[in-house]
This record gives sequence, structure tokens and C-alpha cells, in this order.
Amino acid sequence: MMSRVKQEVEHANQAYVANFGDKGQLQILPSRKFAVLTCMDARLDPAKFAGLSEGDAHVIRNAGGRASDDAIRSLALSHKLLGTNEWFVVHHTDCGMQKFDQKTMGDLLENSLNTAVHNGAEWVNTTEEGGSVEGHFVNWLTFSDLEASVVEDVKRIKSSPLVSKDIPVYGYVFDCETGRLIEVKEATKAGTTI
Repeated sequence: MMSRVKQEVEHANQAYVANFGDKGQLQILPSRKFAVLTCMDARLDPAKFAGLSEGDAHVIRNAGGRASDDAIRSLALSHKLLGTNEWFVVHHTDCGMQKFDQKTMGDLLENSLNTAVHNGAEWVNTTEEGGSVEGHFVNWLTFSDLEASVVEDVKRIKSSPLVSKDIPVYGYVFDCETGRLIEVKEATKAGTTI
């Protein structure tokens, strides 16, 4: 039996292909020469909140929009090989990464690999079929202070030995209730000072 979601994605792709036009001629280099590091949260659409079309910019997404080693790897490639010269770090309100901590995630995964639920007070497993202790060894990059996390990530990017000091890095919070990008001035200051 084929998944309904799989069918929807394939159908949407057929419609996209029908209207693809000359997008196959887009260059590998992002035409607007910037990159966005943001959260994987489904409520955020960087194409819409940053006014992007295909080919405009690089968008790097992960849980929390954090400046993980892999995000910095992608940013370094984006600049070194593909010419981006400005970067935006965009976290958001009501982020799930603020709703648990390292120990919670490790404990949940140790006891079950199935989806957990929030019971109004805490995250709990719905089944206890056994999991993996490996979750205790992952840095989940959780945070409690939203603006401080943006500042921290901008500073981490700027201090990376793989990042040119000439690249400005701007810090923002996306407001999930209004769609507004709110600049975190302390982050942008840290990210634009050479």
C-alpha cells in the first residue's frame, strides 16, 4: 500500500515539473550571494520570509537553526566554492529546541525510539520497547534563551577558523505569530565587527 503522503509529494512534483520552465538553466552559484541558516521547523519558509526564488541563496536547515559543526561546514563550502559573502542566522519563537534538555532527550531515546509526546508537563514515551544509549552522547544543542542562542551561534560562526573574517553574519528571530524577522542587534554587532 502506497503512503498518502508519498502520493501527494509525487503528484505535487508532477505539477512542479509541468511548470519548471527554464529553471534547469539556473547556475550552481547562488545569484544573490548570501546564505541563511535557520530551523527545520515546518512553520518557517525561508523562501517567503526572505523573498527567495530558486537559485537566489543557500538555505541550511537543522533543528534549532544552530551553528553546528555541519552547519559551519555548509557555510564554509557556500563561501569558499560558491561565492556567498553574507550570512543570516534565523532562529524563531516557540522553538521546540527550548522545550527539552540534553538529559531528557538522552533518557527518552534510551528507553524508546518511537515518537514521544508532551503531556503538558514533560516529554514521555508512549512505549518502552528499548532504545539506544547513543542519545546521551549527542549534543542536541538545546537552549533556554532565544536571543542568547542567536548571539551564541553568530559568535561561533565568526570565530570559526574556517570562516573568513570579512563575511558579515546577521542575527534574527522569526516571529511565528506575525511572520516578522526581528533583528537581534547584539548578534548582528558581533557578526559584523571585524
